Amino acid sequence: MKRNQAQWILLVMFLATVLMLFSCGDKVIRSKADLNYVNGELEKLAPVELNADLSGLKPSDFQVLTRLLEAAKIMDELFMLQVSRDNPAIRAELQQSEDPEDAPYLEMFNIMFGPWNRLVEDHPFINKKEKPDGAGFYPEDMTKEEFLKFIEENPDKKEAFTNTFTVIKRAKTGELTAVPYHEEYADLVDEASCLLNEAAELTKDPTLAKYLKLRARDLLTDDYYESDMAWMDLAGDFEVVIGPYEVYEDQIFSYKAAYEAFICIVDHEESEKLAMVAKYLNELEGALPIPDEYKNLNRGSSSPVKVVQEIFSAGDTKAGIQTTAFNLPNDERVREAKGSKKVMLKNVAQAKYEKCWIPIVNTILAPEPLAHVSFDAYFNHVLMHEVSHGLGPGIITKEDGSKTTVSLELKELYPMIEECKADVLGQYTYIYLMDKGAFPMNKGSAFASYLGGMYRSIRFGIDEAHGGGVAIQFNYFMEKGAFYQDENGKLNLDDTKLIAAIKSLAEELLLIEAHGDYDRGKKLIEQYRVMTPIMADYVAQLSHLPVDIRPSFPIAN
Repeated sequence: MKRNQAQWILLVMFLATVLMLFSCGDKVIRSKADLNYVNGELEKLAPVELNADLSGLKPSDFQVLTRLLEAAKIMDELFMLQVSRDNPAIRAELQQSEDPEDAPYLEMFNIMFGPWNRLVEDHPFINKKEKPDGAGFYPEDMTKEEFLKFIEENPDKKEAFTNTFTVIKRAKTGELTAVPYHEEYADLVDEASCLLNEAAELTKDPTLAKYLKLRARDLLTDDYYESDMAWMDLAGDFEVVIGPYEVYEDQIFSYKAAYEAFICIVDHEESEKLAMVAKYLNELEGALPIPDEYKNLNRGSSSPVKVVQEIFSAGDTKAGIQTTAFNLPNDERVREAKGSKKVMLKNVAQAKYEKCWIPIVNTILAPEPLAHVSFDAYFNHVLMHEVSHGLGPGIITKEDGSKTTVSLELKELYPMIEECKADVLGQYTYIYLMDKGAFPMNKGSAFASYLGGMYRSIRFGIDEAHGGGVAIQFNYFMEKGAFYQDENGKLNLDDTKLIAAIKSLAEELLLIEAHGDYDRGKKLIEQYRVMTPIMADYVAQLSHLPVDIRPSFPIAN
């Protein structure tokens, strides 16, 4: 296929949508939220240009970059379809509109990848239809009970139905069926594969060439094991991730992965500074506050740490709130063999810190902790959060001796429990490495920055995995007296009580995962993921501040 075929495919999709709109004689958009509401929500996202230093790249590197960016933009289209099959038609109608007041709706739609506001628990701002819990991964009329009953009656189909890379559809007979991603989205997936093959032929970096060739092949089969293994070994100037990974969009079971992409340039100097963390991975696993029988001491330990500048992001990772760092791959087979890679998006982190984080801590923290906050402590906790995703139970053994994974056992609870675990262990391991001399000894800065950053996540909404996980931590630590309000209503902390509370909550979360204990996890969430009056008051105090950033990508454009 020709290199520009993706553009033709997208054009055909657009024209088909336009014809559909005119042929049916009915508008897709029947109602829109108040314009002031939409503009107000857009103001919560501070505009930021994300730039990166490309001065060290060779001419051939720019040819590679062009193909990578084209492939990444296809991930945008794939994710748009995964969110909702109605999305292309709604977008087309907004793009055709000659009403200048529709421009904010289109901008909001593009940011949120659909007509639902991800900043306010998926509140619809176009039409009144509630977002299906299963997004576009399942039939909208399918219930959780129907799915479970089907696989109970058809155990031979369980693997396909729970597979991370299948869409569940309803056949004409009414029966459910599983369709692999590479069949469901064949045209777009084929073109992305071609672009990656072209980039592989152009690059002079053998590690990137290997990854891109394998990923191009794996997009056509939905078995990403070999390309994930190759991704762990990237050693050049580009850090590239492209394909389906995170399962947050699937709010029914957290089974289905969403397409995304990161196109980044590596900051080798900063990466070297943080590479020392990887040397401690086995020691960190051994130091977890749970019995040794639950520790994963045989997990792969290559686990590189990369600091990068983001050039472009696409799909799931760009929808609504922007990713500061990521820890991949999620395939437990790769983690068992090689560990996982932690990638820190430093230009994104810096933008969030300046535009969102500093205004928050200036508003809610007492003078003493406020004096100790720092970007380094914030950035190091983000790093240790990502490291902690790779610690603790992964593949677990059930009572009957069969093997399973934590995510399969905890189902829809898993994203929130896992994000909470990574946050708590992020502080636990950060303290541990300070005691070892791996990080400068400054627990006051670490604790103050940890507390100060919590409300950046809580403002996303406590039904969201990250925000809910932070709500659990905040309420747990308030209950233990580790966090408290001073006489002026500002937040302060007790170092000694916080250290004990972090260890206690870490143990609880790790044991929930070690046992795959759904009921215990649900009880923890129900008890502590609560919008208390104190939390609601702080959220209200922050209502005038940006919630997150709204990035533009000058290089990609």
